[in-house]
Amino acid sequence: MAGKITKRRVDAAANGSIIWDGEIRGFGLRVSAKGARTYVLKYRIGGVQRWLTIGRHGATWTPDTARREARKLLGEIQAGKDPAKEKSEHRAAESFAAFTDRYLSEYANVHKKASTVTDETRLLNKHVLPMLGKWKLRDITREDIKRFHLSMKHAPYSANRTLALLSHMFNTAEDWGLRAENSNPCRRVKKYEERSRERFLSQRELARLGRALAVVDRAGKAPYEAAAIRLLLFTGARLSEILTLEWKFVDFTARLLRLPDSKTGAKTIALPPPAIELLQSLERQEGNPFVICGYKEGAHLVNLQKPWRRIRKAAGLNDVRIHDLRHSFASVGAAGGMSLPLIGALLGHSQASTTHRYAHFADDPRLAAADKVAATIAAGLAGNTGNVVNLKARKA
Repeated sequence: MAGKITKRRVDAAANGSIIWDGEIRGFGLRVSAKGARTYVLKYRIGGVQRWLTIGRHGATWTPDTARREARKLLGEIQAGKDPAKEKSEHRAAESFAAFTDRYLSEYANVHKKASTVTDETRLLNKHVLPMLGKWKLRDITREDIKRFHLSMKHAPYSANRTLALLSHMFNTAEDWGLRAENSNPCRRVKKYEERSRERFLSQRELARLGRALAVVDRAGKAPYEAAAIRLLLFTGARLSEILTLEWKFVDFTARLLRLPDSKTGAKTIALPPPAIELLQSLERQEGNPFVICGYKEGAHLVNLQKPWRRIRKAAGLNDVRIHDLRHSFASVGAAGGMSLPLIGALLGHSQASTTHRYAHFADDPRLAAADKVAATIAAGLAGNTGNVVNLKARKA
């Protein structure tokens, strides 16, 4: 028989496991895949099995306080009460704002990336809670969601992203028993049409950008900002991947960036010669593990938007976003006749489970492809247009 749940057993519990108490039937500890520890009580009433969350392990809930609560709840159950149902009904009467707090703490923080939680919290605080926060979770209807969605028609992309988030939140509310099954009010709310924005740098625009970056180099005031922009162009990486890049992830021998985590999971990014040369020339700051150093000691650069706006203005590229540098990398490859699967591999569009790691990366066609793309971009930045492929937007 399992022993009594103690702090030692709680600390030793493996991620994704459930351990049961040897003294109180149904009292246990559930550990999420990411290590969050929650005390629970499983019981049956009226032939129906119920799960009741007692609380998260921490300052308030310890093995002893959670066990006392479990005994109290079992006494209520023997008296004919159903605490899980009562708790569900009480929470269903909560405001949407209260449910949002629970969703972020008990679901998003456990199952989603920190960057995703940050973005979703911003959307909720800026757009959703001012309009729906005080309403009862169980009372929100499809018409309410339609009116909310309409209020964001000026920003169709954000409106659709927020609608998708709300839909997941209401599905979660159903899973938690806080709303009736199939009551998601986001269903059949039509999303706005989104027009994909394709903006690629031409060979002349690359030359103008190169001259603007050269001015920054001569001034010597923002070497890491200029380096970040060049790395984005030479590798096709995402902004977050470059800003948070650490030197330990740079493999000069294999000519790879070995990222342990990214938007699509662990991935490798090919390093063509222009990127290698740039990295080798970049000064390393003692005590700072990051390639692109920020203005705080030991930290990476946090915001590239402001310097990018300054540099693009000097280059006469006011409509070019940072993400368009990634698009430009892809467009050079497409214009050079590279296959779409190969370009997708360079950009890391493949799922982590299908990403191939080669023992001899020099034999990987991605490396030759990355060399060709970066060489073309480097020539454009240097103003050498003779061998530069014209960049044309291609229809998907």
